[in-house]
Order: sequence, then structure tokens, then C-alpha cells
Amino acid sequence: MAKKLIIVESPAKTKTLKGFLGADYQVEASMGHVRDLPEKKLSIDIENDFAPTYVIIPERKDVVAKLKAAAKGADEVYLASDPDREGEAISWHLKEALGLKEPKRIQFNEITKTAVLAALQNYRTIDMDRVNAQQARRELDRIVGYKISPLLWRKVKKGLSAGRVQSVAVRLITDREREILAFNPVEYWTIGATLTPDTVKNKFDANLTERDNKKIEIPDQATSDKILSDLDGAEYRVKKVKKSEKRRNPSAPFITSTLQQEASRKLGFSAKRTMMVAQQLYEGLDVAGEGHVGLITYMRTDSTRIADEAQQSARAYIVTEYGAAYAPAQTKQYKKGGAAQDAHEAIRPTSIERVPDQIAKLLTAEQAKLYKLIWQRFLASQMAPAVFDVVTVDISARNYTFRATGSTVKFDGFLRVYREGKDDPNQVDDEDKQPLPALSDDQLLKLLQILPKQHFTEPPPRYTEATLVKALEEKGIGRPSTYAAIMSTIIDRKYVELEQKKFKPTELGTTVNDLLVKHFPSVLDIAFTAEMETKLDDVADGKEDWVAMMRSFYGPFAESLEKAGELMEKVKIEPKLAGIDCPNCGKPMVVRSSRFGEFVGCSDYPECKTIVRPEAEKIDVPCPKCGGEIVQKRSRKGAIFYGCKEYPKCDFVAWGKPTGEDCPTCGSPVVENTYRGRVIGVKCHNAECDYKESTKKPSEEAGENDEAETEPAPQRELATTAQGKG
Repeated sequence: MAKKLIIVESPAKTKTLKGFLGADYQVEASMGHVRDLPEKKLSIDIENDFAPTYVIIPERKDVVAKLKAAAKGADEVYLASDPDREGEAISWHLKEALGLKEPKRIQFNEITKTAVLAALQNYRTIDMDRVNAQQARRELDRIVGYKISPLLWRKVKKGLSAGRVQSVAVRLITDREREILAFNPVEYWTIGATLTPDTVKNKFDANLTERDNKKIEIPDQATSDKILSDLDGAEYRVKKVKKSEKRRNPSAPFITSTLQQEASRKLGFSAKRTMMVAQQLYEGLDVAGEGHVGLITYMRTDSTRIADEAQQSARAYIVTEYGAAYAPAQTKQYKKGGAAQDAHEAIRPTSIERVPDQIAKLLTAEQAKLYKLIWQRFLASQMAPAVFDVVTVDISARNYTFRATGSTVKFDGFLRVYREGKDDPNQVDDEDKQPLPALSDDQLLKLLQILPKQHFTEPPPRYTEATLVKALEEKGIGRPSTYAAIMSTIIDRKYVELEQKKFKPTELGTTVNDLLVKHFPSVLDIAFTAEMETKLDDVADGKEDWVAMMRSFYGPFAESLEKAGELMEKVKIEPKLAGIDCPNCGKPMVVRSSRFGEFVGCSDYPECKTIVRPEAEKIDVPCPKCGGEIVQKRSRKGAIFYGCKEYPKCDFVAWGKPTGEDCPTCGSPVVENTYRGRVIGVKCHNAECDYKESTKKPSEEAGENDEAETEPAPQRELATTAQGKG
């Protein structure tokens, strides 16, 4: 029996650490949390300092038994869960569940041999301030969910749920939709001119900006026509040429939120997909000549800090590959955000020498794409600025002034490696501008064309995943590690929907939002929610007592809850018309929902029980057996499974959703592993293979414990069953 036991969170880490350590170490996985609040009741003693009652998570009982046996035979136990508050809480729960007296807490920001060996030499005790911060977050979310959700069942519809952070995200989306609906477009015009100093080859465009040296506004066609009349036959002459050099610095290396935004813009990844793939890169993959090794640093971080060793490695690589000119005079240090915990580094490759193109063949397509994005962003962040020669030309035509701007890349710097994506496709950066021909003051120009154009002001755009993440971060709502789960949750609960990859509130989401804003103004207040995050940070830093923080929240919340129980109005949500008539009785068909999902049924139910099931949902993964399409199906009892569309020609079938990846142990297809309808990881489709991984902590399934299990299980089942009737 090994004398030293190390407990990590996932099997992938187990495999990696075993490759680094000798026979004296036994490495086991806890599969994430082993304890949590039970599902069926609140389990928080509000009258007794909010004391929680924890139980072993049912699907972790065998894991706990195995870990207990391993711990009994070990002289030393190291708890090596992730280096964040959630990881700290996981270590504490392990200590309590296993009855460990003096476990050694270790953490590493990257899963490399150097980092792991260093961590073993620098162990510490569990940080109870960080544990209490996570415990307070868990209790806040449980209280809000378990207290408000039953109220929504009585007043609106069975099966609904509310959450401390998810509800604020829905409010942002709902408020934005109302801005769009209330928006009144305003007409305005622009006038552009195409000019040349000599030949058509050297033509360039300029825009009207001033009249009598004052900024001009063109509100309508009449004003535009008047200006065109004034300019008829005018002489166009260069008034002033201004030349300047502009430097553009690279963006900081990725933190969690910026990785999610950029992966959405450039790769089309959802935040959920981004974090799942990043977890795989962090936990480790087989690399030729190195064994199993982590490819990136920890992906849940709000710090842009980079270790000195990593910066020096990047600098050496830049000088070797691109030349000394591409390395900045001084190593770049990026400022951390105001709320950044700065607990560990930014997201970067564990070795800059693992060039994306060289290791791509070892990765899945998604892993390769995300790794390349992280590698390029980090390398670019350590490179010299790009330098542009910018020319601005003012052109006079009678008492009017036109302006043209051109840009030439003088030195590409970091742009040689990476260019940041855009939320606004109309945004024009310096590198997008065309250079202007050589021009000089008082030079006469020839007018080739003058073009008036009508425009209308536009409403603010709906949120995309990238812009919603950006808004949540800017407003201090939640934390980067929660964003992916927040968005998944509000979509799954049908409070919002994605229309052309943009968030739009549903009628249900709008109704619930309005009720919560009216009766729970503090809980739904953006500033209040951000303040709660600050208080949680203070608890983690030892500046505030978590029980006192909970008391300050619960008093006003309980008052609002009591008033809402009396004053909240009942609301009935009418079903949506499906746009077709019943094939049996001719009455309108409506969209209904059941525990098996949405379906179209006759509006005259129960007199007419006609229903129409939607077409099988296609899964964006080819059939591992024949290469055909995989579709989602339902068994006779309503259970979801996945099968090949070519059945009976191809008989591939799986209970879990195929991921498109192959099992690292036996090569069979990998499918999602679910528990009570929630994805908790992946496993091998081959029943004889024991490969299984937890891709995320159970708490992350609902936003770092935000709104996790907001309904007691029996009532939740009754609610969904009731929805399915008719």
C-alpha cells in the first residue's frame, strides 16, 4: 500500500499525476464534490446561524467508501482539488466525509511535473475563509431557489424555478428586449465623396463632417439636397494633411470570461462547450515523448498575471521565431480587474514549445481549435505593439469640410500572430483602413462621385453569448466560472431562447421576470447582486463573517417573501398557437410541454387528444458506425436515447448523447453521462470498458451552485407530470 495518498477531482488528473510520481504515491479521484445539501428539503437551519446539513451525494457513496479505505492505509493524505473556492470547498467536504484529521492541501495552476512536485513541497491547511465564501454562495442560492420557486408554482405554473443570479441574467435580456421594442428609429443622412489627386487608380473616399468649421448634422433628405445644391460645381482642395504614428498594444492573455467571449466570436463555441473542452486541455492529454500532461493552465481565473518563467519562455520563442524586434523592450504586465481575485495565473499554454500545428493530430478538432486560440492569444500578449502610420486629410469644398482617414501597417508586431474578434462586425480598426494616396496641403482634387445616403438609428442589439458574458462581467453579476451554467440554465428552463444565436426572452421568461422584479426588487437588482459578490469576496479574504453576511441578506428577503405570498397576482400563460389546424377536428393546434419536451396538441383537449410530435432532433456528430446522422429519439416510455437515422441499415444506439470523441482506453465512442437529466461527465459507450470522466463539478451544472436543485424532487416530478397532461 502506498504511504502517500493524493486525491484529485477527475480520472484524467489521476492518469496525469501517476505519470509524474513514483510508487510511493497512490492517486485517486473524488469525481468532484462528495457532499452537498440534500435535494428534498432546504437543509439550512436559518435560526441556528444558517447551519447546513450535508449528506453524501448518492452517486458518490462508492467513491467515498473507496477513498476511506485508501486513506486508512496512508501515512499522509494530500487534497489536490482545483485551485479556486469551489476546489477549496471540495477539499473540505472530502476532509469531513473521510474523517481526515490533518490532510495536506495542495494546489497547482498547471498540471505539469514541475508544478506538481513543487505543490507537494508547499502544502498548507484548508483555507476556511474560502470554504465559507463558497458555503455562503451555496446557501444564498438554495434559499432563493427553494423559497421563491414554490411561490411561482402557486402564482404562475407548476415546475417553475427562480435563482439568485440566473434571474438577474434573464432581467438583462428582458430589459434589452424592451429597449428594442420601444426604440423609435431616427432618420439621418450622410454624404460621401469619391476623390482622386490624379487618376482613378488613386481614388479614395471622404465623408462630409463640417459646415463653417462646425460639426454638421443632416436630419433629412431636404437638408441633404440643399447641401448637394451648395456643392454643385465646387472645387475640392486639400485643406490639411495630418500624419501620425499610432501604436496598438496586444490584448491581455485570456481569463475565463474573455476566453468564453472569444471562443464564441471566433469558433462559434457556446460558453458551456468552451469550458468543457478547456477542462480537457487542463486535465491532461497524451503527448508524444512526454506522457500524459496538462496543456493549459487552470481555466477558471479572473487574473491576467503570468508567471515570470512563462514570460521568459515566450520571449525566447518570439526572438527565435520572429526576431528581436517582435519582443517588447520590457516584459508586459497587465492590470487586473477591480474584482479580480488574482488567485492564480491567466489561461496560457503550459509550454509555448507545444506549437498548435505540431500537436493538433493528438487532439480532437475542438481541442485543437481551442488550444490554438489560447496559444496564439498568450503569445501575442507577450509581443511588441503593432505600429501604424495614420494619415488624416481634411478637404475643403466651399464652406464645407470632408475628411478621409487612411492607415498603413508600419510594423505588424503582435498582429503577425493574433487579431482579436469583434462583437460589432461594422467596427473598423486601423488595420482595416486602406492607405491614402500621397497628398499635400492645398492640392487640387478631382471629384469622381458624390453620394448621399439615408440611414436610420438602430436599437441596441440583442445579447449574444459573448456580449452577455461581457455584460455580466462588467456589471459584477456572478463570477466567470458561473457564466456558462447561467446561460445553459435559463435556456433549459425556457425563460429565454436563442434566435440566430441571440438571446430573446420567452413569454414565460418575461412574465416570471416582471413578477420577481415587482415583488423581490432587491434580489433582482443588478447593483445589489453585484454587491453580494463583493461581500462573498470579502468573506473569502477574511474581511467579513459569512454568518453575519447571511443575516443581512435574509432579514429583508424574508419580509419580501411574506409580502409576495399575499400580494403577488396569479398569472395564466396561454399556450402558443402552432399555426396549423388539428387534422381530426379542425380546431387550432397549440404548443404544449410535458416532461418529455415540447409537442403540438389540439386546443380542444381533452375532447380531442390529437398530438403531433416534432421531427427527430439532429445531433451535430456523425454516426461512429456508418458516418450517417445521429438523431435524438424517445423510447415507448418517453426516455431519450440516440440512434442512427439510417436504422435499420445501421443499428448504432446509445442512451448517452455521443460527443464525437473516441474512448482513450478502448477506442469506442464516448457519450455524455447523465444523472437525473443533467450531464455530469462523459463515459465510454462500451459497457465492458470502465472509462468515465467528470467534466465538471456537480455544482457547476447550475452555475457554481447557483440555483442548483431549486425544487424538491417529488414536487418537481409532479409538476412536470401535470404539465404533460394535454
